[in-house]
This record gives sequence, structure tokens and C-alpha cells, in this order.
Amino acid sequence: MRSNPKSLFTLAQLRVLIAVAKHQNFSEAASQLQMSQSSVSSAIATLETELGVILFARGRHGASLTPVGEQVLAHAEQMVQLQKEIYKTVNLAKTLQGGKVRVTSFRSITTHFLSGVIAQFRQQFPQISVSILEQADNQHIVNALRKGQADIGIVDRPLDDQFDTWELLRDEYVVLLPSSFQVKGSALSWDNLSSYPFVMFSEGNQHDEEIFAHCDEEVLAHCAAFNTSLQVAYWAQADSSIVSMVAQGLGATIIPRLAAEPIPNNIQVFSLPQPLFRSIRAAVLADALFPPSVFAFWEMLKAASKFYS
Repeated sequence: MRSNPKSLFTLAQLRVLIAVAKHQNFSEAASQLQMSQSSVSSAIATLETELGVILFARGRHGASLTPVGEQVLAHAEQMVQLQKEIYKTVNLAKTLQGGKVRVTSFRSITTHFLSGVIAQFRQQFPQISVSILEQADNQHIVNALRKGQADIGIVDRPLDDQFDTWELLRDEYVVLLPSSFQVKGSALSWDNLSSYPFVMFSEGNQHDEEIFAHCDEEVLAHCAAFNTSLQVAYWAQADSSIVSMVAQGLGATIIPRLAAEPIPNNIQVFSLPQPLFRSIRAAVLADALFPPSVFAFWEMLKAASKFYS
């Protein structure tokens, strides 16, 4: 056979190739494709002529791929899959002429991450509205998802199997010190930390012992792992309040960097002696059926997370 570089094979021929390879039989492939056996045989013969190679070894027991046929099959499957992706993209675009997306998140993540994603999303899909419901803690975000008040939530703690999650970014916990606090050396030690009064974050009402007992548990556990116990003098529920109290000299704090920003100039910023990060994740109900608008925003969140990391 002689290859003709000017000839063009079709995706229809490639789909016939895939079907014959799957069934190793021309008649069974024809049945699957709802074609006559002669049409299937003709399609494969034409494809072999155009490529200049034998793709199938024919025999009484059917048709088996030749070594080069195996290689061509792999490329054919990729090309057919790409065609499906093209149609998927086009059909999605056709349905994204309206709709809405409801996101619930922390203020810090909305300010430093989500706002950029929303701007990009609105540029691409201007007819889809995006609303943001800011919450003070994870539990309120989870409740909003469960009650159907939001489609996508941004959390910083692991969730149970009721939710599907995707890590967007990792945010370092930093130590903030008032300008009046003295530090021995250029870096903080665990001994330094144990000597300062602290202002720490509390989820929920401090009169609710069950909720209050779990405030900042990840930070406290991390310090305890290095035999350090923090002297907590104050509890607060808002990031801005904590930063303001540190600026006023009331104590130090350990807080995610994004939650602390913008950090006043009169506050000293250090890394922990052993770094600690929080995982910021997008979450949706695992059994939720998304409209195209929500699916498109979810995919954009995933794409944005790759550039942020």
C-alpha cells in the first residue's frame, strides 16, 4: 500500500476502527454502529489505503489489530474523545446565557482569592449572576450548603463524605506581634511564644462550651506537639478584631496570613518555628445536581487554584 499525504481520513472512520478493535469482529462492530457489514469493511479498507498500512489481520475467527494498528487505535481514541470535549464545551456555552451561582465563604478568601475568580468568570459569562454570602466560620458555611442557601462553599477544614471538595490553596499561619514585644534573635522560638499573652480566634459563642472548646484547635494542637502552651488572654470572632487588638498591644496572635491582611505597619510578622498551613477547599454537596452555571464556576475555581499554588 502507498500512503497519500494529501488524503484525509474522517472521525467516522476512526469510530469504525474503534468499534472493530473492541469487538474483534466486523459484523459485531456493524451491529453496534447500526451499519451494514459491507460499510464497515469498506470504511476500514479505505482507512488502510489512506494511511498506507494494514490495521487488522483478518481471519476465520475475526479481526485483530496489527502492531501499527494498536498505535493508530490509541491516537484514534484520543481524537474521538477530543471531539466529544469540543461538543461538550460548545453545548455548555450555549446553555450559559443566564443563570446564577451562589457562593458562601470567609471574608479573607473572598477578598484575596474569590474576587479575582469572579471577575474572570463575569468577563467570560457576563449574563450569569454571582452572589457571595460571607460567613464567620465553617459551620455556618456547611449549614448554608445543606439548607440549599448556597451552591459552593469555601472551607478550611476537612468535611465528611456528604461533600465533595477540591483544594484551592494553602495559607500559612503567621505570628503577629505588637511592635512593643521583644524577640530574641531574628526568628521566633517556641520559648518566645510561650511567654506572650495571646489573642485567639473563637468559632461560636464562648458561653457555648461545645463550640468554644474547639476554637483554633489546629493551632493549639500544633503548638502542643512542640511542647508549647499558649497563654490565651482574649478570644475574638472576627479576624479584623484580632489584628486590631494585636496592633493595640493587647497580645500576639497566630492567624492565617490571608485572614490577617492588610497587616498594619506597627505589627511584627513572623513564621512559626515549624510552619503550619490551612487548606482552603471548595466544597459542594456530593449528590447535588448542578446547573451549567454552577458547573462552569466550579471548573473555573479549579483552574484558578493551579495558578495560585
